[in-house]
Amino acid sequence: MTPKPVIIDTDPGQDDAFAILLALAAPALDVLGLTTVAGNMGLAQTTDNARRIVELAGRGDTPVHAGAPRPLLRAPRPVPEIHGDTGIDGWDWAPAAHPPAPGHAVDFIIDTISNHPDPVTLIALGPQTNIALALRRAPEIAEQIDRIVFMGGGFFEGGNMSPAAEYNILVDPEAARIVLGSGVPITAVPLDCTHKAPAPLGWSQTLADHGTPVMRACAGMMEFFERYGNAKYGTATRPLHDAIAVSALLWPELFDGRLCPVDIECAGELTTGMTVVDWLRQTGKPDNCLWLNACHDPAEVYARMESALAKL
Repeated sequence: MTPKPVIIDTDPGQDDAFAILLALAAPALDVLGLTTVAGNMGLAQTTDNARRIVELAGRGDTPVHAGAPRPLLRAPRPVPEIHGDTGIDGWDWAPAAHPPAPGHAVDFIIDTISNHPDPVTLIALGPQTNIALALRRAPEIAEQIDRIVFMGGGFFEGGNMSPAAEYNILVDPEAARIVLGSGVPITAVPLDCTHKAPAPLGWSQTLADHGTPVMRACAGMMEFFERYGNAKYGTATRPLHDAIAVSALLWPELFDGRLCPVDIECAGELTTGMTVVDWLRQTGKPDNCLWLNACHDPAEVYARMESALAKL
């Protein structure tokens, strides 16, 4: 089977790191490049993090292009309290050996999609600023995008940064609205889905037992990532949200959802960043998003993820 060409748009983030490593390890995906955006950390840090991750994976030839330093209309909103001072705390990372690739992320997205012989899938793991800018600057690329898979939002589960809004959408709701209105086939992997797929108890030790640098880094990041989330939610383990999004692309048979109309609230007094999901199709608006809300076998997802990561 020919690997599916993908671009990963990201703001690493420990769970982004797992997602990137999983995509790089998966024979079914051909990672054409990474584009970075301000989100979990500022742009300089997310770009440096992305370089460190691809180099840890032994894929230093994968280009990383820096993109938007801030949301379309709003101030940046980094969250070092969740991800640590580097954004990928939990491992003693070596400095990136190479700088980012020249050229802006938005140009890379447009040029790559326009010139690739096959439709390209975009995997959005952070605020969707770069993708929105690309679609606004070159709307014709919409017809050449196979699908956009994004981690973000929450409807049945509400939000994780406000009662109504999940982080990736809240940071740049205007960008998410542009993407959802683009006409491109979209799969959303929201909190409704990821919260049903927590990592197995003790998984970080299982990862560490493999002994490779990649797996020891993953174990350390997992331990750090769980600390904040477990304290906030009163849980014993946490889902790797962004890695679940890549898992849903790789193994769709393990997930379920519904194609329905989805929009973003951009001006609510209490609900800015809310993903408004017309689950019962009450608005008469066209379906524009496959909204995943079920993971049938979380243990299998993490077993497959572990098997893939162990090969790096």
